[in-house]
Amino acid sequence: MPSTTTVERPPRADDDASLSHGLKQRHLSMIALGGVIGAGLFVGSGAGIAAAGPSIVVAYTLSGLLVMLVMRMLGEMSAAHPSSGSFSAHAERAFGPWAGFTAGWSFWVLLCTAVGLEGIGAAKIVTGWLPGTPEWAWVALFMVVFCGTNLAAVKNFGEFEFWFAALKVGAITLFLVLGVLAIAGVLPGTHAPGASNLTDFLPHGAHGLIVGLLASVFAYGGLETVTIAAAESEDPVRGVASAVRTAMWRIALFYIGSMAVVVTLVPWDSEAVVTKGPYVAALDRLGIPGAGQLMNVVVLVALLSAMNANIYGASRIAYSLVGRGQGPRVLAKVSGGVPRVAVLGSCFFGFVCVLLSYWRPSDVFPWLLNMIGAVILVVWFFIAVSQLRLRRRLEAEAPERLVVRMWAFPWLTWVALAGMAAVFVLMAREPGTRVQLYSTGAMTLVLAAIGCAWQRTRGRS
Repeated sequence: MPSTTTVERPPRADDDASLSHGLKQRHLSMIALGGVIGAGLFVGSGAGIAAAGPSIVVAYTLSGLLVMLVMRMLGEMSAAHPSSGSFSAHAERAFGPWAGFTAGWSFWVLLCTAVGLEGIGAAKIVTGWLPGTPEWAWVALFMVVFCGTNLAAVKNFGEFEFWFAALKVGAITLFLVLGVLAIAGVLPGTHAPGASNLTDFLPHGAHGLIVGLLASVFAYGGLETVTIAAAESEDPVRGVASAVRTAMWRIALFYIGSMAVVVTLVPWDSEAVVTKGPYVAALDRLGIPGAGQLMNVVVLVALLSAMNANIYGASRIAYSLVGRGQGPRVLAKVSGGVPRVAVLGSCFFGFVCVLLSYWRPSDVFPWLLNMIGAVILVVWFFIAVSQLRLRRRLEAEAPERLVVRMWAFPWLTWVALAGMAAVFVLMAREPGTRVQLYSTGAMTLVLAAIGCAWQRTRGRS
C-alpha cells in the first residue's frame, strides 16, 4: 500500500469550512451533559441488572473507566484538529484513507440503524398510551420531524438537543435526589432498605458480571457525538476541551450513581426491573404517584433525543467522508450551511431499517442488528491506535495544539487497548454476543478491503 502524506491543518475545522458554525457554547455544553444519558441507560440497563445483580455497579464502573480513557484520547485529537469527521478524520490522518473509510462508514451504518431502532422504541411507548394507533405512523412522524429539524439550520438541532438534554438531566437528577433521600430514610412515606437488597452481590457469579459488563459497554455508545458537533460550534477547541474534562464526573454521577441507587432500592430479581425498566421500578417502589408514567415520558424524550442526535451525527460523518473523497460526491452538497443531501440519505437508510423490521423480522433485520453489534468497540479501537500515533506527531510538530492531553501517555492508552481486547474476548466467549462480534468483524474487514482498494487506485491516479 503506498504511503499517504497528510498535510496538518490549523484547529478550525477547515475541512468543514462550508458548514455553518451555528452551535453556541450552551448548546455544546448541554449536548455534552445530556449526551451521556442515552436510551441505553433507561431501556437496556434492566437486562444488565437481571444478569449481574448488584454487581452491575462494578460492571458500569469498569466500562465507565474505559469510556473515560477513550473520551480523553478522542478529546485530545479533536481539540487539536476539530472535524465533523471526528475519529474517522483522525484515523485517516494517522493511518491513511483506508482507516478513515473503515471507521467512518461502519459508524454511519451504526447510527442510521440506531435511528430506526429508536423510532420503533419511541412508537411503542406512544402506542401504549394511545392503543389502536398504528406504530408505523408514529415512526414515520418522528422521522419526518427530525429529518426536518436536521435539514434546517444547525442551530435548530442545537435547540432541540438543548431542551431534550435539559429534561433528561433534570429528571435523572431528581431521581438521584429522591433515591438518596429514600436510602437515607428521610423521604416521607418510605422505608429505608439499608443493605438488604445488596447481600446477594454476585447472584450468577462471574458469568452474570460478564453479561452485565458487556451490556454496560454498549450503553455508553453515543458519547462521540459531542466531538462531531464541536466542529460546528463557535469555539470548537474550547467546546471539546470542556466536554472531555467534565466527562468523568458525568459518567460517575449519571451512570454509576443511578445504578447504585436502583439496586439499593429494588431487589435485583424483581420482574419489574426488566418489564417496566429499572427507573420506573425504583420510583414505583417509592410509591410516588404517577412517577412511573412520568419516567416513561423521560424515556420517550431520551429515544427522540437519540434519534435527533444520530441523524445529525450520521449526516456529518457522511459529509466529512465524502469531502475527503470517500463516498458519493452528491452527499457533499451543502445548502444554507447544512449538508442536506447527507441528512436525507441518512434518514432514508434509517427508515429502510424500520421497514426491514416489519418486512423481514426473522432474518434480514436480526442480521443487520448483529452486523452493528460491536461497531462501537471498533470505533474505540481506531481512536486508541490513532491517538498513539498522532500524539508523537503533535509533540514534534505542533505541541501548542495539545490543549487536552491524554493522562499518563502512553501507558493509559495501552491500558485502554488491553481493556478493549478483553471485551472482544468476552464477546467471543458469550453465545449471546459471539455472532455480533463475528458479524461486525466481517463488515469491518469488507470495509477495510474496499478502503485499501480505493486508496491504491487513488495512489496510481
